[in-house]
Amino acid sequence: MNDCVCKRFCVSGRVQGVFFRASTATEGRRLGLRGWALNLPDGRVEVLACGPEKRVANLGEWLRQGPRLANVTRVDEHDEDVSQFERLAESPGAVSF
Repeated sequence: MNDCVCKRFCVSGRVQGVFFRASTATEGRRLGLRGWALNLPDGRVEVLACGPEKRVANLGEWLRQGPRLANVTRVDEHDEDVSQFERLAESPGAVSF
């Protein structure tokens, strides 16, 4: 994954039970990214997205709105090591894109 970045987003608000993971995967695929979206036990959704920096940033902006039924109150963003993508991408229960 040359010339790529990986970011981990933690999305808070009404983000579970509103098709957030599936919608995130659809948007990630539309942007040509690789990653996943995972429900966390505390009610947040965690998203790992890897790809060209601008496209990852576009997904980050989309996450701040989310799908129609969501009510996003906060998005935390952290850089991840691109070389570790394969290890990072193995999360049980995640919706991959």
